[in-house]
Amino acid sequence: MHKATRELLERVAKAVAAQFGANCEVVVHDLEAKDPENTIVSIENGHVSNRRVGAGSSHVALEALESLREGKKDFPDHYDYLTKTRDGRILRSSTVYVKDEKGRPEGILSINYDLTQLMMAEAAIASLVSNGHSEEPQRIPTNVNELLDDLLEQSVRLVGKPVAMMNKDDKVKAIAFLNEAGAMLITRSGDKIAKYFGISKYTLYSYLDSTSPDPNKIGEGQN
Repeated sequence: MHKATRELLERVAKAVAAQFGANCEVVVHDLEAKDPENTIVSIENGHVSNRRVGAGSSHVALEALESLREGKKDFPDHYDYLTKTRDGRILRSSTVYVKDEKGRPEGILSINYDLTQLMMAEAAIASLVSNGHSEEPQRIPTNVNELLDDLLEQSVRLVGKPVAMMNKDDKVKAIAFLNEAGAMLITRSGDKIAKYFGISKYTLYSYLDSTSPDPNKIGEGQN
């Protein structure tokens, strides 16, 4: 690798490592090194993978060297893929090939970010947030109109199909849910519910009558 290229890559490696901190390892490989098993000429935060200068190579470097030996000319960069260290840490990696004026790769800039601590934190946060439940969190309404809107949405989810596709039985089921949830106790809810399901108010009450054993439970006077 040309001296100027190597110096530039080393400066870039220092900048990237400084920018993203101790969990970000940046490695410079020299594909023109005399020993193909020791291609690392510069490494920042080598504790991430427990490597140091002159101490080894990598799968990416060896594959590139083999491809060069076979006369391969296409060396596309690879971004944002996962790798794993010997001790089980998960890294997010990117590989950039540095090429000479003829397009032949002479070096590699590798970036490896250790995700292990973030993944552990994510799992801990997910455990606290989910608390063992997978259902959608219930919204806290700020007024009765929002409350009725929420109940209408819940009734549609209960039926499992949009209002436009509901038949009579579906609407009876949805309206029965609304009645049991107390929606009919909300002032003038009958008008809104009837309009929402595309039925008359008379039909609404006939549906309610068909699902309620006691007509007195229907809050008709509240609408």
